[in-house]
Amino acid sequence: MSYKLFSAVLAILVLFSTVSFTIEKHFCGDVLVDISMFVEAEKCGMEAQELLLGKSCCKDEIDVIQGQDELNVNSFDDLDFEDHKFIVAFTFTYINGFESLPKETIPHKDYSPPNLVSDIQVLDQVFLI
Repeated sequence: MSYKLFSAVLAILVLFSTVSFTIEKHFCGDVLVDISMFVEAEKCGMEAQELLLGKSCCKDEIDVIQGQDELNVNSFDDLDFEDHKFIVAFTFTYINGFESLPKETIPHKDYSPPNLVSDIQVLDQVFLI
């Protein structure tokens, strides 16, 4: 369970580190009117005053948060010879390490033991101490 949670957290971390997005803010004077992340911020309706007077009291701020655009993806050819040897040896031992052992044959498993007539240890007075 913890491995699945850890791998999901790492996948989300890689996703959020590579995604870039913008935050758009619209101010009317010094008052913040709207903040938007994915679409254009709503205007305050003062565009008509801008057409009449020629100057605007509104301003838009756009903050761009850049994600990482270069991920280091190494191929097998980028590794040096020592790394090649290690990967080949590790793969070989991992694959061959889980082979099952040959099945042992037990020749007397279907035969029952002989009937005991007397207890030999008691007769010979031999006891394990």
